[in-house]
Amino acid sequence: MSFRIRAAVDDDLQHLYEMAKLTGGGFTNLPPDRRALTAKLERSHAAFARTDGPVQDELFVLILENIETKEVRGTCQIFTLVGQSYPFYSYRIGQLTQHSRELNRTFRADMLSLATDLEGASEVGGLFLHPGERAGGLGLLLARSRYLFIKMHRARFADRILAELRGVIDEAGGSPFWDGLAGRFFGMNFQDADQFNAINGHQFIADLMPKHPIYTAMLTETARAAIGLPHPSGRAAMRMLENEGFAFENYVDIFDGGPTMTARTDQVRSIADARDSKLVAIGDDGGKETLVATGHLADFRAAFGKVRETEDGVVLTEDCARALDVREADHVTHVARL
Repeated sequence: MSFRIRAAVDDDLQHLYEMAKLTGGGFTNLPPDRRALTAKLERSHAAFARTDGPVQDELFVLILENIETKEVRGTCQIFTLVGQSYPFYSYRIGQLTQHSRELNRTFRADMLSLATDLEGASEVGGLFLHPGERAGGLGLLLARSRYLFIKMHRARFADRILAELRGVIDEAGGSPFWDGLAGRFFGMNFQDADQFNAINGHQFIADLMPKHPIYTAMLTETARAAIGLPHPSGRAAMRMLENEGFAFENYVDIFDGGPTMTARTDQVRSIADARDSKLVAIGDDGGKETLVATGHLADFRAAFGKVRETEDGVVLTEDCARALDVREADHVTHVARL
């Protein structure tokens, strides 16, 4: 079977809703709420429709489609400029060192401080792959297609990029971090807060949380243990981000304590290594496994295929050319499959 990435359209709403119901909570960029998903699609349509101008606060929603059955099997999102409509809060993990001369001892305390350091960055997020397709590198296709989209529309994105990973969620659907910190200041459990957060955003947490630093020693042991750890289902995503050049720089989500990974946009591996080439021929005569993309804005498409480079351009396999709907003399952007 062949898969490709394309821009989301209105007819994808039901598919997105069905996938959202499978996320298991804590997945704020894909809420199981038709109204919220419709708003995301409308915002994405507006972003794809804008053809010029400076970086703005926009959202692009991409879809993983089986080109044979037309089934939607995954999705991912790109936010161009976070923290514009509302402050983009994170907890920054820091350390306070104090020394007592009388006791001849030095004390070091880990602290969580509210910060808006990451405002103005772009964000990759909202990646979800249907459980029935978690093989064959489709998660990699979803993740890396976003970087080729950024490469091909570089003026629409900031110079810094981040990715928030979902934090630890227990078997009952609760969050140890929420229970140990934010939950003490709100009259709702994690599930209720999670649902409100997914639909309305987490500004309400930032508004009501204490603004002074939090000593982690005052948290429960389970809450401390969850700080900066991804959800078990997100460990592979964290490794993929690290392979792309993202790093954990002590920022965590104020909602569930999950790690925030950051990178310089132009230093992301898939962006830095991608090349633009002319398609000189289509044929199944060898080549290297490659991620290939083409198309501008709403016409963007990406797929895996074998690519053979020549002096004049590249040769694509027939199945890849069909997935991308390209012909000889078209131009493609490509990067080696990791």
